Amino acid sequence: MGCGCIVALIAGLSPRLALLLTWLLTNRVAIAFHHSLIVPLLGIIFLPMTTLMYVWVYSPVLGVGSWGWVFVILGLVVDLGSYSAGSRTAPGRAAR
Repeated sequence: MGCGCIVALIAGLSPRLALLLTWLLTNRVAIAFHHSLIVPLLGIIFLPMTTLMYVWVYSPVLGVGSWGWVFVILGLVVDLGSYSAGSRTAPGRAAR
């Protein structure tokens, strides 16, 4: 199993951890967000998979291409799905 497969596995299990490791071990986050600190921090808190996909598909010369936006939108769908799934099960837990 290559390094990319391990990172993808970590991202599937915990996108916040994968984004944090990408931020600490590479310069991809600094390049993608132009050395800003607040946007990646907000991304880790609120939309970790969307932020992670943006960091992975960002190119310093071209930015995010058309296929890159597909992956960013897919990350957004995963993030929103995780929030909606949590809100759907929360009332059922309170009734028990």
